[in-house]
Amino acid sequence: MTDPGTTYLVGPAQAADIDAITALLQANSPSHGGSLTGEFSRDKVAAMADGTSPVIVARRVADGPVVGVLFSAATATAQAPVVLAMLAAYAGGKGAYVYGPVCIAESERGQGLLALLYAALREQQQGAEAVLFIRRDNLASLRAHARLGMREVAGFVCDGAEFAVYSDAIVAE
Repeated sequence: MTDPGTTYLVGPAQAADIDAITALLQANSPSHGGSLTGEFSRDKVAAMADGTSPVIVARRVADGPVVGVLFSAATATAQAPVVLAMLAAYAGGKGAYVYGPVCIAESERGQGLLALLYAALREQQQGAEAVLFIRRDNLASLRAHARLGMREVAGFVCDGAEFAVYSDAIVAE
């Protein structure tokens, strides 16, 4: 349920946001009990936010802390084994992009922030198809992405974990 008093500033990440994005991702990494897939060093975050694909951030106030982030990447640039496994299971249509990771601060969950980040990314990606993976045991993320209108299109196993592949393309029945 969205708190009617919650207002977010959502837009493209800037180079100055790298440290704040890194802190948010690290706070939600597996080594800190979070559900992200993988760990995120500052160097890794900087490489992911290299400017070739949109990265969207959210704050409650200007110059406030980053409370949400959503990455995207061209499918051709995929290198991480889990992303390559996803693309082998389902690569999406022409012009599809890799959606994620997405991370929302625990204090902001359930406030509608995912929908705002996603809408901003869709605008930046000009409506291209988003392809993403979600661990099957991450029920909250599966439900949240289904609420956005995304649907499961495939599945795969990587490093012993089961993943669902989601897409926001309209799939013919």
